[in-house]
Amino acid sequence: MSQRDDVLYKIQELAEQIKDDILNLRNPKIRIPVRSLNNVYFDPVKGHFTIKSKVKTRRLTASTARSFAQTLRMLALAKELIITNDIATKREAYYTAYNWLEARFQNQQESDATMDDIEAMLYTIRENLGFIPEERGGDVVGPLIVKDRDQDGNVLKIDCSNMGSGAYSVPSNVEKLEFETKADFILAIETSGMFQRLVKHKFWNKMNCILVSMSGVPTRATRRFIRKLSDDMNLPVYVFTDGDPYGWLNIYRTLKVGSGNAAHLNEFFCVPRAKYLGVTAQDIIDYDLPTHPLKDVDIKRIYDGLKNDPFVKYHKDWQENLKLQLKLKKRAEQQALAKYGLNFVITDYLPKKLKDKNSWLS
Repeated sequence: MSQRDDVLYKIQELAEQIKDDILNLRNPKIRIPVRSLNNVYFDPVKGHFTIKSKVKTRRLTASTARSFAQTLRMLALAKELIITNDIATKREAYYTAYNWLEARFQNQQESDATMDDIEAMLYTIRENLGFIPEERGGDVVGPLIVKDRDQDGNVLKIDCSNMGSGAYSVPSNVEKLEFETKADFILAIETSGMFQRLVKHKFWNKMNCILVSMSGVPTRATRRFIRKLSDDMNLPVYVFTDGDPYGWLNIYRTLKVGSGNAAHLNEFFCVPRAKYLGVTAQDIIDYDLPTHPLKDVDIKRIYDGLKNDPFVKYHKDWQENLKLQLKLKKRAEQQALAKYGLNFVITDYLPKKLKDKNSWLS
């Protein structure tokens, strides 16, 4: 069964269940997995956060009639998009609902939440439902051929090593992409500035790697692209972020094992084989880096990670790294390495890190 047919089958099956409830004079209901950090656990075998069994049941009652109708109308829109091979941005889906009379959404947050519920109910990603994000994907440069298709089904080959001064931009839906590469690894980089420096000096050519700019917390498309590329080409993934709780626990942790809010999707978007070789608390000491004091939000994030984050609680090396940063009360950016020269990161830091696996974090 194709991916398209599988999603259509799930929609039809859910519709039949609701119809059966109505015909048997039962209040129709839908079950939605609870998406929170309290309903996930870190599965070391799968390598990512896995959702537990807790679900919320939404029954059709006087008080839930509106939200129930919104869910069914959104499902109907998804079915139409799949059958007609069309797409809708999240914003377009929100405005389409203006025609749904009493079932229209009050704001886009409400619309997005309904879309998230449907993803969880059907155990699929919204891109397979025809819904695409507004945000663009990350940038990619390196020895990689991306095989895509145009609207007529013709194969297009994009050479990511021949993009001039620019880069290949990851599309919103990467499911149909295929790859050709002889690269040794993927290097995912937090900041676009650092990415541009590595591209400018052809670090990808020197180290035979594929560079991906995450530009902060990577978009769904970027995460899915890295995961698919890693799986299809059997490539390890290394991540280079700032030396702070945001880079570690928001960017890296989300890329590697996923999040509680999207636990039902983690197997599609996380990259379990990723390793961290960015700026660590020990690097701040070893390289005597320029630093900034930890903010209150940083300290809170560290304590929360040590106490509540299943990923941190499982990995001792991350516990030690966070505790050391608390002791130092300092954080450092990627660009702090420029203390030793603008290209120190290219000539010394990253090559040394790549060779010294003991300096990596899980």
